[in-house]
Amino acid sequence: MTIRPGLCSVTFRQLDPAAIAALAASAGLEAIEWGGDVHVPPGDAVRAAEVARITADAGLAVASYGSYFRAEHGEDIAPVLDSAEALGADRIRVWAGRIGSADATAAERASTVDALAAAAEQAGSRGISLALEFHGGTLADDAAQTLRVLDEVGSPHLGTYWQPTVSASDAVAVAEYERIADRVSAAHVFSWWPATQRLPLAARDGLWQAFFAAAAAAPVPPRDALLEFVPDDDPAALAAEAAALRAYLA
Repeated sequence: MTIRPGLCSVTFRQLDPAAIAALAASAGLEAIEWGGDVHVPPGDAVRAAEVARITADAGLAVASYGSYFRAEHGEDIAPVLDSAEALGADRIRVWAGRIGSADATAAERASTVDALAAAAEQAGSRGISLALEFHGGTLADDAAQTLRVLDEVGSPHLGTYWQPTVSASDAVAVAEYERIADRVSAAHVFSWWPATQRLPLAARDGLWQAFFAAAAAAPVPPRDALLEFVPDDDPAALAAEAAALRAYLA
């Protein structure tokens, strides 16, 4: 399987969708994950359809819909699904609550798992899959906890993303990926070090060489490798970052 190089639109929240699509295409990327916070608001199917047209006109694919659905009690995923359908996205990024795994009570955990299960069932009925954001401050905050959530939800329509854990060494970050590799449908690609400082991809060359080697060896590699964040949030930095990503994939 070939891993597609792509971009998360949240990398450039300050730009409109047409500008983002043009940037991505000129950088040699193939797909965009459109964010639900600015570019494709949940429930606005007209906007989503327009962004789908912009994406196609630029010669790009829609990788996914980057939602901010948190699987909280009473939260409705229907508007998110409506936008994903109009966008032509077959995968939606979702979040496993707002509380880290070590701090969640049993009741809070159960509520989040139940909400994810219900959301996955609704998504599956529309031919859409969900994927967890692999992120601190949620129940999916490390590899073991992500597997636990996936197993507790128990849905074929729920997988996960992967991204390097903030402050984790190269070896730890790649080992986390390897532990969940068969459940990972996409990776968010960025070089932050030593914490959240945004560096060029090449600043963590060892991490990305090792990750893409592991991904290529996985029984089911991630479909997409999506650039998320660039140095100084500068659109002018995208060409070099995309070239680095494509070199890793080559």
